[in-house]
Parts: sequence; structure tokens; C-alpha cells
Amino acid sequence: MNDSDVPGFVASLGLPGLVDLHVHFLPEQVERKVWAFFDRAVEEYGTPWPIRYRLPADERLAVLRGLGVLAFAPLVYPHKPGMAAWLNDWVLDFAARTPGAVPTATIHPEPDVADYLAKALAAGARCVKAHVQVGAYDPRDPVLDPAWGLLAEAGVPVVVHCGHGPLRGEFTGLDVFAQVLARHPRLVAVLAHAGAPDFAGALDLLARYPRAHLDTTMVGVPFNAADRSLPADWAARLVDVADRVALGTDFPNIPYDYAVQLDAIASWARADDRLGDAFLRSVLYETPRRLLALGER
Repeated sequence: MNDSDVPGFVASLGLPGLVDLHVHFLPEQVERKVWAFFDRAVEEYGTPWPIRYRLPADERLAVLRGLGVLAFAPLVYPHKPGMAAWLNDWVLDFAARTPGAVPTATIHPEPDVADYLAKALAAGARCVKAHVQVGAYDPRDPVLDPAWGLLAEAGVPVVVHCGHGPLRGEFTGLDVFAQVLARHPRLVAVLAHAGAPDFAGALDLLARYPRAHLDTTMVGVPFNAADRSLPADWAARLVDVADRVALGTDFPNIPYDYAVQLDAIASWARADDRLGDAFLRSVLYETPRRLLALGER
């Protein structure tokens, strides 16, 4: 499948479009630094990472519209204290002026985290990003407890990058984030990248916590070496959590076409008769739409 095939593929499923839970738009000065990091991917990751959609923001939005993405969560994240509140203001403004963009927010362990998170939720944020790896923080930090509690009470999903992929961090690992879920079992935690590379561990967390979810970001794509860790029975194991898997892509910072991610998801649907088109409709539209509280179709 190529990007030009995506609208037809989506229409064949009887869907009006796609809802993507894991997309990135950032303030220009932050985005430049993120892209510069990917330009050093050979040094950082040991492999080149050419950003497929390195385009001005308006052109990227046009690409999403052309693919049939009806709604998306523009995720922001800080790499140090003192950034999160500013990023929240920026992304709420971005969403207010951008059709299809759902208001989001982010957090970092700092004394005012509960205050600025409550402000963002009151302003309409429907999804939160927590990037344990980039933020280099312990998600179990007691200062974050009020924030996790706010999110659990509000039922607002938090997309958490807590796995070891692509690089292990001091506080990464599903065993670490599992302790957060143990304290806040009602948290609607979406394990970004399906917890890569600990895919089996992510599925185990979903079995223990009924409000936990996975996103598909970079899972099953040929580029991702972590997929060597995908359980051989991956598709079969998705059957029991089919309504808790949501489309995520990492657009625009992916080194391949958007369609590659959809191909991967479609391959899981084909691999087990219990999944099929119903699974695709759930992953590509129904589950992310429910998580983002977008209302009825």
C-alpha cells in the first residue's frame, strides 16, 4: 500500500476516515531541535532516520487531510522542567486554530504540575503525553501523583512512552510504569509503541488493568528492529484486547510512508480470523475516537 492508496483502503472498511492518537506538532524552535536529533540518528541509534514528512506545518496538515485523517492528537512533550506549562498553552492554541487537531497537554514532575494540568483539562485537553524517556524522569515521583490522579478521575487518556525503545533510559521499563498503574488503576494509560520492545509485558498490563490501552506507533513496520521481539502469537493475543488498540503513527517523524503503518495493522487483522475488518475499524477509527471523546459517528 502507498499513501495514495490509503483513502480507498479506509473507504473499503466503511469508515469516514482515520483518527490518529499519536502525531507530533511542536513549536518551531522545539521541532528544529527534535529534527536535529533525528539527523544524528546514526550516532544516537546506530541507523539513519530520514524524516519522511519534514515539511512546513501547513503542508503536513495537508498531507494528513489527503490521507483521510479526520482527527489527530498533536502530542507535545518537555525534555526538562519549566517547559510543560508553556507547551500546553502552545498546543491548546494550535488545536483551537487547526481543524482536526484535538486539544492535548503534557506533564513533567515539578511542583506546579497539578495546577497547569488542571488548567489544561479545564481548557478542553482530551489527551496527555508523558514521555518518560525524553523527560528523563521517574513516573513514580510522588510529585506526579496528583497529576495521575486528576487524569484517572477525568478519564482523559495519557499516551505514555515508558518502554525501553528505542533506547533504554534510567526510568524506562514497563515494570516501572506498572507501579504507577498499581497506585492509579483507573488511569486510562495508552502504552505508546505498544510498550516496545516489551510487547508481551504490555499485553500483560492490559490483562491486569482494564482501562489500559496500546497504540500502534512504529509497531510491525520493517524499519523497527524492536519488532524482532514481537510475540509469534501477536495477532492471536490481540483478540482479547481488540477494542483497546488505537492507531498511532508518530507522523511526521517517521522514516517511511504513513501507509506502512496501516499495512502492518492490516497484516495483524489478516493473521487471525477473529480480527479481520472489525478489528481494523476499531483500531483505525472507533477506539481512538472513543479515547479522544469525539462523540458519535
